[in-house]
Amino acid sequence: MKLDLLTIAAHPDDVELTCGGTLLKMAQLGYKTGILDLTAGEMGTRGTPETRAKEAARAAKLLNVSWRETLGVPDSDVQPSRLHKLALAKVIREVRPRTVILPYWEARHPDHYHASILGYEGCFLAGLKQLPLEGEPHRPFKILYSISYANVRPTFVVDITAQFRQRQRAILAYGSQFRPRPSARKSKVFLAIDRLESEMNQLARHYGQMIGVKYGEPFLQKELMKVDDVMKLEVRSI
Repeated sequence: MKLDLLTIAAHPDDVELTCGGTLLKMAQLGYKTGILDLTAGEMGTRGTPETRAKEAARAAKLLNVSWRETLGVPDSDVQPSRLHKLALAKVIREVRPRTVILPYWEARHPDHYHASILGYEGCFLAGLKQLPLEGEPHRPFKILYSISYANVRPTFVVDITAQFRQRQRAILAYGSQFRPRPSARKSKVFLAIDRLESEMNQLARHYGQMIGVKYGEPFLQKELMKVDDVMKLEVRSI
């Protein structure tokens, strides 16, 4: 399997919430896309790992992804350890993505910002020829950061207006998280997930408005963008 685009995130449903529309759009354009969940979400207050695995499989079909796997990192303990970086580097060598989407490197949840570091360093290690690891060396050409959760200005926004409803279906495929039984909602612990789906929809509208469309997903890249023809730049200035 050789992927054009691989998204890496800490938990099942993270990708759907932050860049699911973009993933679907790229698949519709003919690119091979994939998702690597670092954990099975086994520490989540709701749902079992088995339930969440079934939900992730349904969501993957809705997003037309070609490949989805779980790395097996312990939930609530995502760390950029040597062991985890080598495991991730092995996957990178196997699926050989050109572009990788990672979580932003600052977040409320420790697993999310550690996933960003682990993802970057795993991608770097995968390209080391002398690394005693199975597979031919490979390093992605481009790394993007999904910043839906972050209070930072994006480098660019992807128009997902045509993909928004299907993205919403993929998110709601996680019934254990977003459509739990009333008894499952009775918790003394604050669960951000109780308002997460509606917040992500609001953010999609916000970023869509910023580029003059209905719905959008924001991304950040560390390097400058190259433009060949300034006459073809989109989004009106005045």
